[in-house]
Order: sequence, then C-alpha cells, then structure tokens
Amino acid sequence: MSVSDPIADTLTIIRNAARARKETVELKASKLLERLMAIFKNDGYIEDFRLLKDNKQGIIKVYLKYENNKPLILGLKRISRPGLRVYADKTSVPRVLNGLGTAVISTSRGVITDREARKLKVGGEVVCHIW
Repeated sequence: MSVSDPIADTLTIIRNAARARKETVELKASKLLERLMAIFKNDGYIEDFRLLKDNKQGIIKVYLKYENNKPLILGLKRISRPGLRVYADKTSVPRVLNGLGTAVISTSRGVITDREARKLKVGGEVVCHIW
C-alpha cells in the first residue's frame, strides 16, 4: 500500500508515541524528514535522532524528550497537505502560539523555521506547526 502523505504519517507516529510515553520511534527515512527532525532537535522538542542504514531507504530512530514525565511535544499539526497546499510569502510567515511554538517552512533556501524565514525574508510552503 502506498503512502500518500509520509509527513502527516510521521507527525502522527511522533504525536502518538509522545502521548504513550515511548522512548524511541522508528520512521522511514527521507531527506525532508531528516531535516524536520534536525529542526525538532535544535528547538528542543526531541532528544536526538539517528539515521540507520538498515535497507535501501534507511530508518530514522527518534529519541523523544520528556520533562517531569511529560512530553515536550504538546502538539503537532500538518498544515500544507497534498490536497491543499498552504504557502506564506515573506510578509505573512505564521507565528505559532505567539512565538512559543515553531512553524516549519519549506523555502528556496531549504527547510527552515519561521524565525529563520523572517530573518532571511523568504516565504514558502508551510509544512507543519509544533508546540
């Protein structure tokens, strides 16, 4: 069975694992998901991630982060999806929870956070929000 939206599937797997207090999650690897996990790690939402070359595609092993036995990922939301793409120009880059969360944006300069997009004055496709 083919997957029509691997990003939404990945976000759902991470959301469910955080709610179930799992320590690790294994995901099918792609360059976009690898960059997404790097953003989550830099913003402190996950502990770490590793790229494992198990088969042709590879696997990303994500180590989730908890504080006082509560997950640091409170919410994940897919914004732009295959049926409805959502774009933001440089003047309308979204803020998540008035700056407390992070919007991930795919731009011509790569996959970056909303803060980096405002700093570089670029817009792009809004991939997801995390808080």
